[in-house]
Amino acid sequence: MIEILNRLVDEIEGRLGDEFDVDAIAGEMGTTGYHARRMFSSLAGMPVSEYVRRRRMTVAASDVIGDEDLLTIAVRYGYGSTEAFGRAFRAVHGVSHGDVRRDGGPLRSQPQLRFRLTVEGSRPMDARILTHHAFRLIGHAARVPLNHEGVNAHIERHIASLPASEHDRLKLLSGTEPSGLLQVSADVDPDYAEGSELTYLHGVAVDVDADVPDDLDVIDVATGAWVVFRTSGPHPAALQEAYSASATEWFPSNPWRLRPGPSIVSILDRAPDFSSATCELWFPIEHV
Repeated sequence: MIEILNRLVDEIEGRLGDEFDVDAIAGEMGTTGYHARRMFSSLAGMPVSEYVRRRRMTVAASDVIGDEDLLTIAVRYGYGSTEAFGRAFRAVHGVSHGDVRRDGGPLRSQPQLRFRLTVEGSRPMDARILTHHAFRLIGHAARVPLNHEGVNAHIERHIASLPASEHDRLKLLSGTEPSGLLQVSADVDPDYAEGSELTYLHGVAVDVDADVPDDLDVIDVATGAWVVFRTSGPHPAALQEAYSASATEWFPSNPWRLRPGPSIVSILDRAPDFSSATCELWFPIEHV
């Protein structure tokens, strides 16, 4: 995977002025655009699309400083107007292209990325791989923004809006693994961009033929392979560390890749104030 990401960076560098199809390039390298985007975002700390924009504007800055027509420069880097180019330029550099042409700066450069795998082996990951039959996730869903660190206030408010009796009712409906109350993230932006919207469902897993109350939302999940990571410690820090470690340690070292589908957190045990918890993190995967 590390080699694939570095080849992806090289492809980006050679096509800064062209349309960039991550799915097609990932397919040429033997993986999927979905997996490549997720791994890139997890390891680089930014989506592929944001990296492309930063690199384009970094290279474009040297052209802006010259005397060339701004529309010609804009078209060279894939923009149809100086206005669109100017918005992207300001978003990266914090100043307009006019200011840079007049004053020569200030400029913010995005260096070309290079991914490296560092294998330490000091922290074994508690993981298991299984094939799970088709099932359904049922509960209460809401659209919320994605954030990578800390507690998601939107999800907290969604859960807090449910009465205690509803949590008890959901627990009684649970009928298959993953067991217990679940935190489900579905319809996630492939780039895994901070602030992008996802569907969050607070609920349980049931068999496909189970009776589902009419007042509950449903996400159908097909038969497939899953990797399950068990975490224990401060919450949600230990869980977020597992998300990160799956990208930096587990996937680069194992012949599996992410496939589209929901990620699921099962809370197995927790402190009364939720300051610590033991959880299972479920990712849908397929063999490379």
